[in-house]
Amino acid sequence: MFPPVDEQLTRIRDGAADIIPEDELKRKLERSRSAGQPLVVKQGFDPTRPDLHIGHAISIHKLHTFQELGHQVVFVIGDFTALVGDPSGRSDTRPMLTRDEIEANLATYAEQVFTILEPDRTQLRRNSEWLADLGLEGVLRLTSQYTVARMLEREDFARRHAEGRPISLVEFLYPMMQAYDSVVLEADVELGGTDQTFNLLLGRTLQERAGQEPQVCLTLPLLRGTDGGRKMSKSYDNYVGLAMDPAEVFGRTMSIPDALLPEWIDLTTGASSDEREQWREQAESDPLVAKRRLAARIVARYHGDPAADEAREAFDRVHREHDVPEDLEEVRLRADLGGGIWIAHALKRSGLADSTSQARRLIEQGGVRVDGETVSDTDCHLLPGSHVLQRGRRRFVRLEIDGAEVGDDDGSFSGG
Repeated sequence: MFPPVDEQLTRIRDGAADIIPEDELKRKLERSRSAGQPLVVKQGFDPTRPDLHIGHAISIHKLHTFQELGHQVVFVIGDFTALVGDPSGRSDTRPMLTRDEIEANLATYAEQVFTILEPDRTQLRRNSEWLADLGLEGVLRLTSQYTVARMLEREDFARRHAEGRPISLVEFLYPMMQAYDSVVLEADVELGGTDQTFNLLLGRTLQERAGQEPQVCLTLPLLRGTDGGRKMSKSYDNYVGLAMDPAEVFGRTMSIPDALLPEWIDLTTGASSDEREQWREQAESDPLVAKRRLAARIVARYHGDPAADEAREAFDRVHREHDVPEDLEEVRLRADLGGGIWIAHALKRSGLADSTSQARRLIEQGGVRVDGETVSDTDCHLLPGSHVLQRGRRRFVRLEIDGAEVGDDDGSFSGG
């Protein structure tokens, strides 16, 4: 049922940042194979946003590796911990989400997760199952097992404390709640990014105090986002989502700085070590070819080879042939009484800008085209008829402007 332990360790180590402690993992694997009993391998994801992205997928693919080796994965949806929000790496307190916001965010989590994981070897659990009923007495017992001094040893808390930045008591509860998940699930292994090391180790502590064998902590590298600096996050709009349209996935990948290529090749492709080495060499000699190969691989990994071919062709139509994508989203608006629509209103109402002030900034930065021509006048108006609006390199809308009728006050174009 289970491959030899050395083979399992080789596959588990590949791409991992750290295994704490590795000798304990080896003993767990030996016992598991001898008894024919799979390990319980856990990771939690808070639905603070609706999209999982390829940065999350690094550890989800590692969970799948454990499944291929015969083990049981518990994918914890942190619907209760999301009320607090993970403070890891943050310089201020995260605003608390409402339950309605959390439910809306997690609506498609299962669909996204099962593009990678095997349903028959995956348990989907919400941590509200046990945390919601903990009660004040349970919280008091839980918090009595750790000290403020130990909590302040955590790097981000220590930095905020030294800088005089506030740390709410509820943020201290977050690592405790994540660790308690491991106690309830009796986890053998927990996965997380390198920024989760403190939380994972706290799980070991609480398990030992509960009389359990402590979990092994397996950390994985954090993927830097498309901006080339910060870790991938929807908050920074530097992410590539698992459920994102294939053409958008291809385009966003093509936008990454060349310096990110080795990192993305290693962490996002699932390629063998030999292929990755050859690919990194290609990235040094011909980064554009290597990047196109990377973009196609990422699309194919989550949407299939045909989608990768279509995304590549769509990208070439726009960027190489300076053509307009097929099947543009169409937006129909009515002109104002002056006979046209102010360009900033058109961008906002078509969804290409969040506000007219943002639209003006985009125009000033040269990031807006109408019918292939760059717009430089923030006060220009679009006449009735059909226009192709373009924001940046990848976002297009076909705008149909109907002429205003007499007496029409055109309330749809107000606001900024």
